[in-house]
Amino acid sequence: MMMRRLTKFNHTMGFQITHSNRPKKVKPFSCPTNYNDNNDGTNGGSLIPDDVPGYASWLAKHPSALNMFDSITKEAKGKKMVVFLDYDGTLSPIVDDPDKAFMSAEMRKAVSEVAKHFPTSIISGRSREKVKEFVQLSNVYYAGSHGLDIMAPPRAVKACDKKGNEGAFQPAKLFLPEIQKMSKELEDTIREIQGARIEDNKFCISVHYRQVPSKDHELLKEKVKYLVRDRSNFCLTEGKMVLEVRPAIEWNKGDALNYLLDTLGFSNAKDVLPLYIGDDRTDEDAFKVIASRREGFPIIVSSIPKDTIAWLSLRDPSEVLAFLLRLAKWKKSEIHFFK
Repeated sequence: MMMRRLTKFNHTMGFQITHSNRPKKVKPFSCPTNYNDNNDGTNGGSLIPDDVPGYASWLAKHPSALNMFDSITKEAKGKKMVVFLDYDGTLSPIVDDPDKAFMSAEMRKAVSEVAKHFPTSIISGRSREKVKEFVQLSNVYYAGSHGLDIMAPPRAVKACDKKGNEGAFQPAKLFLPEIQKMSKELEDTIREIQGARIEDNKFCISVHYRQVPSKDHELLKEKVKYLVRDRSNFCLTEGKMVLEVRPAIEWNKGDALNYLLDTLGFSNAKDVLPLYIGDDRTDEDAFKVIASRREGFPIIVSSIPKDTIAWLSLRDPSEVLAFLLRLAKWKKSEIHFFK
């Protein structure tokens, strides 16, 4: 239904949805090939001018979720919406120091309001503990390390691990000793490169180079690639000025989305609409899951044209904030209407 409305919207605007933007069959996960997504803008790309080449035509193919809001709510009536959110670049701006990627008080309140009305999850490449420290909310699910470490909120607990940690799900737990060893080796490997830093995300090791002089970028990448290349249990990916080393297992943000839907009891429900907002290539795995369902709302956060399977877009975290506030307000008004 949403795709039909998008087709009509694009036809009105004089554009057609290309084959690459239609829902595609989800392929079995394999360790992704290296990619580069060096959007070096801070503040979620809000400093990029409106006349960036190709953005207008890209936006016509991936309409603003704010402009399509009425269609979204029309689609959602009588159904159960489940909300999934990335963190960096979505709820907070991209910043030079990853330890200072704080979300605003307004964004925290907006997420809290949304979570009052819809089951809400934060799925991040950060460690679960770190993203929870940033978000500071108790009524959402937290999935860290790109979904390799998931914890349900107390009111929705359905499982316990062997140590009694309620809601904990860690499919790469057996890799932890090897990951910790790899982290120390990476520290030694990049120690002499100015500005390089390691972030321990428990089941994912992030090597940040946003503060590394551009002349040393390739040197850092080669050193990290050399260390990882003979480790068949690990794979290396690139994000926004970051290299990420993680276990080469069949699990990603799309799998985390499916797991959380199952935990909530929605895995086989036909009246569920998952909504996922994210800005990174790792979020594409979640977009693919929603696209394969042909129901739901995959929303990319970007102020520049980029390849994506997402149907809708938001420009930056400020538009994410506006969308979440509007979503909570709509649901609240709907509840009051039926009282």
